[in-house]
Amino acid sequence: MLEASGLSKSYGEVQALRQLDLRVDPGEIYCLLGANGAGKTTTLNIFLGFVAPTAGTARVDSIDVVNDPIAARRRIAYIPETVTLYGALTGLENLDYFARLSGQRHATEALRGFLAQAGLAASAHERPLGTYSKGMRQKVGIAIAIARDAAALLLDEPTSGLDPKASNEFSEQIAAMAERGAAILMATHDLFRARETGTRIGIMRDGELRREFNARDIGHRELEDEYLKTMQEG
Repeated sequence: MLEASGLSKSYGEVQALRQLDLRVDPGEIYCLLGANGAGKTTTLNIFLGFVAPTAGTARVDSIDVVNDPIAARRRIAYIPETVTLYGALTGLENLDYFARLSGQRHATEALRGFLAQAGLAASAHERPLGTYSKGMRQKVGIAIAIARDAAALLLDEPTSGLDPKASNEFSEQIAAMAERGAAILMATHDLFRARETGTRIGIMRDGELRREFNARDIGHRELEDEYLKTMQEG
């Protein structure tokens, strides 16, 4: 569903991404770990069509994001660290608006069902989004992805700033999306959440994917050791 082949990006003399090969299949949650500047966000931005690669290809459901960015973006939902929604609108109104932007029209009860699937309490559906916590905003973001029937979900530090309960709830929701067949690529600093939520884990440094693991095959302490080892490499 998501595939990078020889993907590179440079800004002048700065090499942000170096020959990245990456594949995320339907039902997978791939967690990208790495320090700031490792290339995680650049990878997401190329898949989203926000940044053009210097070399290589990025495909979403076999669609080349450079050749047909609009078609590729229709297959993707994106949840950044801070979900940008309209504070004066209710959660329900935000969901309806963003679903319509992607060409999806749903009855009110269906929209409420998407919000419920995303874990947002019914009592919050009619409240202005400006009163929501970050965790509640993230749930609206997930509901938008569900309403759009997104084939792939890109996440950039989605649990940053969430308390443990909200972070756990968020992880449960993206796991449910993966079970429904979505391919999920998440950039994160949270080693614990990557190990608990991910099906595969990659560690990036200096624009390169240095290590990859199946989440089931590595423990928390071992993952931490491998991460620190990667950060200390030349």
